[in-house]
Parts: sequence; structure tokens; C-alpha cells
Amino acid sequence: MDAKQAIRRSFEQAASHYDDSAFLQQEITRRLDEHLDIMKLAPARILDAGCGTGFAFPLLQRRYPKAELVGLDLAHAMLAQARRRLPRPSLLGRLFAGAGAQLVCADMANLPLARDCCDLAWSSLALQWLDQPETVFKEMRRILRPGGLLLFATLGPDTLKELRAAFAGLDGHGHVNRFIDMHDLGDALVHAGFANPVMEMEHLTLTYPDLKGLLRDLKGIGAHTVLDGRRQGLMGRAEWRRVIDNYERFRVDGRLPATYEVIYGHAWVGDKSAWDDGRKVIQLKIEQRKMGLR
Repeated sequence: MDAKQAIRRSFEQAASHYDDSAFLQQEITRRLDEHLDIMKLAPARILDAGCGTGFAFPLLQRRYPKAELVGLDLAHAMLAQARRRLPRPSLLGRLFAGAGAQLVCADMANLPLARDCCDLAWSSLALQWLDQPETVFKEMRRILRPGGLLLFATLGPDTLKELRAAFAGLDGHGHVNRFIDMHDLGDALVHAGFANPVMEMEHLTLTYPDLKGLLRDLKGIGAHTVLDGRRQGLMGRAEWRRVIDNYERFRVDGRLPATYEVIYGHAWVGDKSAWDDGRKVIQLKIEQRKMGLR
């Protein structure tokens, strides 16, 4: 099973109870929505890429009531949960004046959407599951119209640093996902052809009475280790005891911290005639002359 299949299966299994453990994900989504306060945008169509259970749907619909919303996710079960957050047809017809909402099960790296069909591409905590974000950024730029906006939140390298340290040196296997640095994401945006990328970062810390609580929440949201060389078998009791003891070194005021490095980024689509698959295109205007023969 490859990494993408493992991710899909994990989120399929977590969908029915995802929201019970997703308080951090919901808070980050609300903070991402606040970034739109300063954006001058009136989108006709919005793509929510990696929409999960659709927590962002009401936020986006409240902000842009006339926009059509497209929710896209890799897991069918997540979309089944997201459907509950879509407006009812009667309400849609009464308030949205031709706008609509639809759900699409697909891969962010291969969007089944037409070129220049969206004005806002939104993604909250989905990009961290991707090996090559530049591929996704190119797809986002392809489906965005000139003047369109890409806005996203993802996780950076300091995420779960305590858990990574607790596993360090245990067995030579990877137990905590690696996350892409903010500067590398900014470079990927530029290479994908976006203009004026802006990157921000903040650290959020959750605390738990014990390691079991943290692991229960990670399992509840379908967080899955997709590292190459990850361990396939279960750990023994002695190994778990060592991980628990290692994590205890971080206890402060009776609580165990779990750090999340949250990265917010946005960038705009400029004149698309100047780019084609990342290469500059020079347009030449050739004037036609009429030449008479003597």
C-alpha cells in the first residue's frame, strides 16, 4: 500500500468520529477564515481542497453567500460527513441566486476541474500530507482565474516535536511525519507561477494529562504516519514504556505539551499569458504587411 492509499484509508476510517477530536483543526480553520478579512475578493466559485467533514463550508458561505462552493476530498467517507454541512436545496434556491454546492472525491494533485474555473482556492490542513506541494500549487494555479487567490494553512517542521523526540533512537524507524518548512513552501509557490506569496507562522500548544490522550486524538482525526521506512509491526510493552518515559521530560505544570507549528500562506494569480507550466512565454505581435509585386 502506497502513502496516498494509506492516507485515504486512514481518513475513511476516522470520518464518522473525526469532529470529536478535531478541535485544533477547527480552530485553525477559523483563524484561516480571518485572513480573508483583508482580502478584496468576490469569488463566483470557491474550491475547498481537502475539505474533510466540511467544517469550513458555513464560514465560506457566510462570507461569500453568492459563491458556488466545491468541496473536494480524497476520502468518500469524509465527503459523506461534509454533505450534512451543505445548505438545503430550498435554502440554496432562496438565498444563493443561482449559486450551488457540490462535492468531489479526487486527489488535490490531479484536480478534475477545468482551467480558470475558480476565484478562490482554499485549503485548511491538507497540504501536510503531500510529498510535493509544488505539484498541487500548479494545479491550484491552473484552475484559478487571473486575479484569483490561493489561501491555505498547513503544518511546519516543529509540529509534534515532543513526540518525535520521545521516539528518537527507539528502533531506527520513523514514527512522526516530517513537515515542509515555510520557506520551502514559499519557494514552491513562486516556482508554480504564483505572484506575491505571503507566509506566516505561529505555534499552538495543546496539553494533555498523559501521552495516551494525545495519541487518542491523533488516531481520532486519522493522523497516519506516511514516512518511508515506517515501522510495520506493533511495539512491545518495554518500547512503549521507553516512549512514555521520554515524553515525561516535557511535562510542565502537570501537563504534557504537544506543539503544532501552523503555517498560513496566500498568493495571487497574475497574468496567465506570461506563464505556461512555469516557463515564461514571450508574446510577439507580428504586423502583416502587404507587399505589391512590380
